[in-house]
Order: sequence, then structure tokens, then C-alpha cells
Amino acid sequence: MKVEQIYTGCLAQGAYYIVSENEAAIIDPLREVTPYLDRLEKDKVTLKYIFETHFHADFVSGHLDLSKKTGAPVVYGPTAQPEFEAIIAEDGQIFTIGSIKIKVLHTPGHTMESTTYLLIDENGTETAIFTGDTLFLGDVGRPDLAQKAGSLTQEDLAGILYESLQTKIMPLDDSITVYPAHGAGSACGKNMQKETVDILGNQKKTNYALNQPDKASFVREVLDGLTAPPKYFGMNVALNKGGYESLDIVMDKGLTPVLAEDFEAYAEETGALILDTRNPGDFWKGFIPNSINIGLKGDFAPWVGTLIVDVKHPLLLVVEEGTEEEAITRLSRVGFDNVLGYLKGGFEAWKNSGGETDEIHRISPEEFSQQFTADSKVIDVRKISEYSAEHIDNAYNKPLDTISDWVKTINGAEHFFLHCAGGYRSMIAASILNSHGIRNFTEIEGGFGAIKKTEKFPTTDFICQSKVI
Repeated sequence: MKVEQIYTGCLAQGAYYIVSENEAAIIDPLREVTPYLDRLEKDKVTLKYIFETHFHADFVSGHLDLSKKTGAPVVYGPTAQPEFEAIIAEDGQIFTIGSIKIKVLHTPGHTMESTTYLLIDENGTETAIFTGDTLFLGDVGRPDLAQKAGSLTQEDLAGILYESLQTKIMPLDDSITVYPAHGAGSACGKNMQKETVDILGNQKKTNYALNQPDKASFVREVLDGLTAPPKYFGMNVALNKGGYESLDIVMDKGLTPVLAEDFEAYAEETGALILDTRNPGDFWKGFIPNSINIGLKGDFAPWVGTLIVDVKHPLLLVVEEGTEEEAITRLSRVGFDNVLGYLKGGFEAWKNSGGETDEIHRISPEEFSQQFTADSKVIDVRKISEYSAEHIDNAYNKPLDTISDWVKTINGAEHFFLHCAGGYRSMIAASILNSHGIRNFTEIEGGFGAIKKTEKFPTTDFICQSKVI
């Protein structure tokens, strides 16, 4: 028997590849299925089942493409109602792969169809659980994402999750390995540990959600501090439940090179958003006017989903040469399938063609230290939790994920400084502000981490009462 966790850091997502004898199973596959097909061919095994723990909200699963390419059926837990052919398992049902077994444990609460899969090895020993979003390391799945839960509130769902954990997970042996669907950085939870694999006994000791004295306490603690989920989550659920276009088709369309001479006219004709995926350090020096910068070398796909929202919106890409396929793949993971093409030759080709360019006013943290005065206005686009822990005295906290709301409140005549933690998020914000005609600002290279190191801003001067508008 072999169990392999295939972890994708930019999504904080874990898929699982399980082999016994000449058969295999895959749990919660990502959108691009070639890595799984390569493993199957290398191991000379047949894929027998594709198990889905639930209808995922934060990414588009590869279950449909994988099923079409291998003939393996897709398996969901009880109450799931996909709009395509699938096996809807019963609670306690056993599936055999080679000489091992997978037992279905229906664990509703995160969503009503959420299911944990219990692995029983060749000797009949319960060995591991694949918990999806029911149980994370250090946390549990947020109970406010269930689609069409009827009259159930998030408090109701949290209570259902409590019962699932108490009756299906907690009675299992402490030695069992826990394989969750997500780790730290995922928006599907709020308190995840950095590790991606653990044993259940350690989670029983360290996971705050498993250490509540009663249901009421569990509900209160699990719901406390939850921020609104990204707006694209609902659209990803719909794709996972209703089906989607094959990634092969998406890739063929997206890998269409568009000449610099035709790029602007094509964007206007199609209404496409120009998405520049270059590093912030390159973007600020020059970019196509009104383009939005979300760097590929970062939490690219989640930020695209958070800020662009409509997964069907047409996109044209500006990329570093050679990263076209990676950009389209990562967009497809969160359901953004309408990439119309990319700028052939990249931004250099645009400049060489005589295309109009724009730039962001960026300064070093040392320059900021020299220019900052008591009257300076500073906007901090980090999360509220980051800002609350430590920030520049009198800085305003305007988190990046809510920029579509607060951009409308900005006084374009009043200068302000802009920063995040390291420069990635503040450049995204800068590009969005610029596209709205707001240009009277200065972005700070290196963000708060670099500012702290300057002589004028010792850490002790940063802690003060939160100022959020």
C-alpha cells in the first residue's frame, strides 16, 4: 500500500493518491489531471475510484476530467446531488482498492454532504482518515459555506459539525493518521497549523475545536472571528457540482498569442480585463494602462478569485515569457476559464511597439522614513489581524480583500502612502487604485517588514488602538 499526499502550496490544498496491488484511488484531485495520469502509468495501476469529500468552494476539482480520461467513477458521500453521473455512497459503505478498504464516514457540518474516508489497510487495521474540510490540523471547516442549506443557519451547521466530530472522528484510535484537504493559508479555516499531516491523538490534544466542553462552546468558538468568505467560493461550488469545460479546451483557448499591435483593440472589443502577472518589482516600473497586477509568484489564484469575483469575466494576460501555461492552469484551479490569450513577447513587446505605458510611484522604506511626518496619511492593506498586532501609529487599515468597497471612499486629491507586509498586496492595491483614476499616492517597497527595520520606526512605536475606516 502506498499513500501519497500531493500538496499544492499556493492553494494550501492536499490531494491524495492511494495504491494497493494493481489498483488506485485518488481523493480530491486538482483541476489539472496530468500528474495523476503520469503516476498511474508509472505504477502500472488502474484508477478504480475518484473520491470527493464534498463540493469544494475554494478550488475546482479535477474529478470530471479524471473520470473521462480513466473511466473511474466519482464517489460522493450521502446527500450529495451532483448534476452528473456519480456514486452516492451510504454512510458506512465499504469500497475495495486492491487489498485495502475505504470506509465512508458521513460527517456533515462544513457542508451537508461532507464526508470523511477511513482507510483500512491489508491487515484490517484502521490506518488513516481523509477528512476533507471536516477536520483540519488545528481547526475545523468553517460552517458558513454550505450551499442551499435550506433553513439551516451557520449556528445549526456548526452544531451538526460538532456531532459529526464527536460521533465519527473522536472515537477513532489516536494512532490514526489525519490527512486534511487544506493547510495554513486556506480561507476554508481560520486557525490551521503549518503541518499538513498529523496523528489524530495529537489533534485531540492540540486542536481547539476538539477541546470544547460542550456543543454551545464549540459553536461559539468555531464561529468567532470568521471573516466573510471570498466571493468566488459560490461559483466554484457550482462548477464542482454542475460540471465545467475540459481543461484541455480551456488551455487551448488561453494559449493564444496576441500581437502587441492588436492587444489593446482586442481588449476593448471583448471587454477583457488585462491581468499582469509579473512580479511587483517589475510591474511598477511600467505597465499597460488600467491593467491589474496580481503576481504569479504569490497567492495568485486566491487573490484573482477574491478581487475579480466573476469567474466568467474575459481575461487577457501579460506574463513573463514561458509562464503562460502556468498562469492559465492556476487560474483554472479557481474556475477562471475565460482566458482569451496572452500578450506575445510580454511587456517588452508592448513597449517596443510604441504602446502607451504607465507606472506606480514607489519609494524605498528609507525614503518613506525621511518623508513621513505626523500629518502623513498611511493606508495599510494588510488583514485586520496583522494590523491589530502591529502597525504604524495612526495608519488606516483598509484590507485588500475589501478594496472594491473602500476604493469608492478615497479622496483622490489627498496624498497617502500605501503598504502591506512585503509589497505583493500593496502593488495589487496600487494597480486597482490606478485603474480607478486614483494616482496621488506613494507605494512603499518591502512593506511593513522593511519599514520596521528603518531607524525612524522602531517596533514599540507601532502598537496602538486599531483605526479602521
